[in-house]
Order: sequence, then C-alpha cells, then structure tokens
Amino acid sequence: MRLTILGGGGFRVPLVYGALLADRGEGRVTGVTLHDLDAGRLSAIARVLAEQAADHPDAPTVTVTTDLDEALKGADFVFSAIRVGGLEGRAADERVALAEGVLGQETVGAGGIAYGLRTLPVVDHIARRVAALAPDAWFINFTNPAGLVTEAMSRHLGDRAIGICDSPVGLGRRVARALGAERPRDAWIDYVGLNHLGWLRGLHFDGRDQLPRLLADQELLGSFEEGKLFGPEWIQSLGAVPNEYLHYYYFNREAVTAYREARQTRGAFLCEQQARFYDALRDPAAPALRTWDNTRAEREATYMAENREAAGAGERDEDSLAESGGYEKVALALMRAIARDERTTLILNVRNRTTLSALDEDAVIEVPCLVDGNGAHPVAVSPLPAHATGLVCSVKAVEREALAAAASGSRAAAVKAFALHPLIDSVEVARRLVDAYRRAHPGLAYLT
Repeated sequence: MRLTILGGGGFRVPLVYGALLADRGEGRVTGVTLHDLDAGRLSAIARVLAEQAADHPDAPTVTVTTDLDEALKGADFVFSAIRVGGLEGRAADERVALAEGVLGQETVGAGGIAYGLRTLPVVDHIARRVAALAPDAWFINFTNPAGLVTEAMSRHLGDRAIGICDSPVGLGRRVARALGAERPRDAWIDYVGLNHLGWLRGLHFDGRDQLPRLLADQELLGSFEEGKLFGPEWIQSLGAVPNEYLHYYYFNREAVTAYREARQTRGAFLCEQQARFYDALRDPAAPALRTWDNTRAEREATYMAENREAAGAGERDEDSLAESGGYEKVALALMRAIARDERTTLILNVRNRTTLSALDEDAVIEVPCLVDGNGAHPVAVSPLPAHATGLVCSVKAVEREALAAAASGSRAAAVKAFALHPLIDSVEVARRLVDAYRRAHPGLAYLT
C-alpha cells in the first residue's frame, strides 16, 4: 500500500513512520510520500525517517515532493497533518484572543475558530484534488480543528474522510489503569461528543461497567491526569469523566488567567522549540533522530501545562506521558482494519448518521466506531445529558457558521461564528477578533 502524508515536513511525522516500521502484517504500507510546501522541513524530517529505518531492511520507502497532485496520484491512504500558517499562526491566534481576554487555544474558542477559518479554504482545495486524483483513497485527518476539518472534507469525500484523535483513547486507558484493568487497551470505552468536547460515560472490562466504582472513590478519581485536572468532586457531579479539553469550558476563567500570566503561550513555546529543531538539522552532521527525540520529550512533558498549573495538578506522571502522542497508533489500527478487512473498534470522528438525535446526519461527531473493509460505522450510544447536549449543539452551530463563512467569504458569518461560541461573551468582542485576525493572517483576507 502507498501512504501520502500531507504536511510531511511536520514534527510529528516520525511517530507515524515509527508505527509503520513496527507493522509486519500482510498488506502493510511499503511506500510513503511526504508532501509539504516547505522543502527545508521536508528534508529535515526525511533525515529523521532515514535514521529510523537504518535497522529495518524492509522499511517503507520514502519520497518527498512539494507538488500536491504528484503526492496524491496512486495513494491508497492520505493523511492530512497540515498546519496552515505554521506555529507562527498559532502563536498569533493566542495573542489576539488573550488581548481580548478570551481563550486562544488552537482548537477551542477564538483560537480554534481563527485556525479553522484559515484552514478550511485549503482543505477544501485538497479534498477536491483527492476526489479527482485518488477517488478510492481513504482520507485520514489529523489536522486541527479535527472535527471541523473532517466535516469539511466529508462534503467532498463522504465517509472516506475520517478524523482521528488520541485524546479519547488516552483518557480511556488512564481510567482503565486506575481501575486495575490487566489489559487497559482492551477495555470498552463508552465515549461520545465532538472532537475535544466529549465525555467518558462508561468503561467496561471483566464483564461489567467499572465507571461507577471509580465515581464512588475519590482517591481513585484523584489518581490519574483528568482526575487531578478537574478534581474528584466535579467529576462525581458530572457522573462522567470529561475529555481534558473540557477544562477550557468548565474552568475557563482560571485557564485564561493562567495563559495570560504564563511566560509564553503554548504556541509561542512550540514555535521557538521547533525552530531550534529545524535549525539544528541544517547541519548535515547533526544526529537527526536523537535531536528529534529530545525535542519530542520536552514537548510532551509540557503539554497543557497552564491548565495543570491552574488546577494545581502538578507535573504529568509517567503513565500519562506513556499514553500521550498515540494518534499514530490509532491511524495504523484504522488503516489495518480497512485494508485487511480486520474488524475492530476505534473512537473516530465520523458523520453522525442517527447516532446523536440532537444533530443532523452529516454532523461529524467523535464516537466509538466499528471499522472493517467498508470503513468506519458509528455505534449506537445512549443520549447525552441535557448539559452536554447543549454544549455539543452550541459548538456544532459555531462550526457550521465557520463553514459558511469559509464558503462565502462573509465577514458577517465569521463574526457570527465567534459571537455564538460559549467562551466568547460579546458580539463586539467577536467583531474585534475578526478584524484583528484579518490583520494578523493574510490567509483571512478573503473575509469581506
């Protein structure tokens, strides 16, 4: 099989290649094409991959190109890992939002909307080229905001567009480990919502749902990352374990304060850190894989640091670090299931169909899916409680307004998307955000 990675010069691509190297099964990926607009970044990542492959005589071949059509032709799977505007754009998203006293995180609130608005025209073009040049390929989306981008892609590619995220499975495994599961990976996770907006409502192993046992024990609740982040009492009140990104909603004031008081935002940190990495690899004598691995370890250890500080959760523990950065494993499991028709269950971003009655059938949601050679099929789930349904519907409405703004180029639609978001408290703030983001990002000049 041939895999094309869009955003192939991105920092996390070696994680995907490492997963491919571990795959020895029939029908595995034998060729990888990396596509990126930045030839220098492509060269750096290709060096890391070459060192990864050094001890693997049957490693997938790697080719690089800056030509999109060339990259897509003949692909069986296409991964999208692009970042429109780069990390500089993410840092600007954060600065603009925080100047207005609202959250600038790249997938949540003002920052997520801004990132989506400059990404949607690009992924729309990509989807059209995939449909024309690789109509039988499966499109696996890593690009944030993952739910919004996957929904945009699905309008051209239908159910062949599938979004992935490692956050739900990481949450499930941490909870399973806290509950003493012998094989956390085999626990059934009852999880539903939107990307970065979901709740774990049950966790089944040894023949029963173990979540009630967790909810009844404050010590157990405080023993894993999300328990420390939200606090046992709030999780007990919810009757479910929220995805870590819901901290931005439930503790928004504290999160914004922590971000404003931090020495630098997450985007600014990553921008500086990755610039050092790519600069280091301009030296042909630099050890590419070791340099990348050291940079990755620092990146993971500082993940959501502001939220943990606001919650008094302390440093991330080793178990939490072990479960992070697993999106490449989800992607490999998804490819295996489709390519080999090996039935499995994964939490994915797919079209709703009839899964959540509060949303229409084309709305992309994040839910457990049965996966086989025909793709991913969402499983039936029980309805969300009213508070969760309201939040899901509100954020989905924002996504739809962002899609409308990107399709029409309407500034008014963009303002509506910002103003309707539950973390933005004023239409006037929304107007100022749109204008400030247009000044910060040339890619938003289309909003008039």
